[in-house]
Amino acid sequence: MSKFKIVAKTFAGLETVLAGEIKALGAESVTVERRAVSFIGDQALMYKANFHLRTALKILKPIAEFEVPKREDLYIEAKKIPWSKYLAIGKSFAIDSTVQSEMFVNTMYASLKLKDAIVDQFREETGKRPSVNPENPDVRINIYLMGNHCILSLDSSGESLHKRGYRVGQGDAPINEVLAAGMILLTGWHGERDFIDPMCGSGTLLIEAALIAKGIPPGMYRKSFGFELWPDFNESLFAEICNGEYEKEITCKISGSDISIKDIAIAKANIKSASLSKVVELKVEDIINLVPQSPGGIIITNPPYGERMKPQSIIELYTSIGNTLKNRFAGFEAWIISSSLDGLKSIGLKPAKKIDLFNGALACSYRCFELFQGTHKQAVIIKKRL
Repeated sequence: MSKFKIVAKTFAGLETVLAGEIKALGAESVTVERRAVSFIGDQALMYKANFHLRTALKILKPIAEFEVPKREDLYIEAKKIPWSKYLAIGKSFAIDSTVQSEMFVNTMYASLKLKDAIVDQFREETGKRPSVNPENPDVRINIYLMGNHCILSLDSSGESLHKRGYRVGQGDAPINEVLAAGMILLTGWHGERDFIDPMCGSGTLLIEAALIAKGIPPGMYRKSFGFELWPDFNESLFAEICNGEYEKEITCKISGSDISIKDIAIAKANIKSASLSKVVELKVEDIINLVPQSPGGIIITNPPYGERMKPQSIIELYTSIGNTLKNRFAGFEAWIISSSLDGLKSIGLKPAKKIDLFNGALACSYRCFELFQGTHKQAVIIKKRL
């Protein structure tokens, strides 16, 4: 089976986690890039990447790379590509663009020129043309234009891979599934100890934790991937990947709570949709009343950032989070993501680690707090003696 370059797109801050996932699949020449990881693999690896990778948003297959000294060169170079290899008459296509070039101030203009090149080639060779369907195309084509450098790729994923397929409802500010999985993997947790999300919202972190602990691939719930409509789709190869034995038993407890009755109801529906009701425990509970059910574990949570709250309210909320962690969760490790630096400071604990992440357009700090009995200084002394 021939090998080729593959590019996995992700969020800023998750590149090294994604690279680790890709290496675990057996990829060659794994290279970390900006919001992406490139690697070498065959058709089977491309299928596995879509099915298994938890921190990838898209899996792209580059098909052409060229320079664009002048605006008209985009059309000229794109028209040289044998598009009939990738797209058939009667099929539809759409173009997604990432453009940072002084020549193409309007991103839509670059997409239009690429569309014209494809359509004109088909018209000249067959007298017919494929149709454009921005919403639900058979083939998605990605154009990446940085300065004068252009890369054209086929999107093997179709819909973004964060759309796992298990979500049936969401709260006011649900966290992206890829970001949630990345947050968990950044901690090094794979199910070795109990997992708690005390402000779980619609349950995304809990579900992603359960999938990681049980070894269930995130693509298990997807109805389709983009490559299934490609001319060279190997149905038996993909079926073999889908039907593998992945699920394993877990010994840790995964539990979540939230003050909102509505959010817990949504979380229950999502967890049921993912067939994880026997794995994840839920209850309605204010974090200030939460009591640990085990002597240790990991807490990962995504509290409100204060976008719709008064400044004083956000200080009070984060102060209460800090007090609960300090007073009741000694022996635990807590990871909290937020765009509110004032809120994070109000927790009143010194972070052991800080990682810069983005939640949508919001720049966030993802912080680890090691929770000890007594002061941090006393805990450090004890650790040194041990």
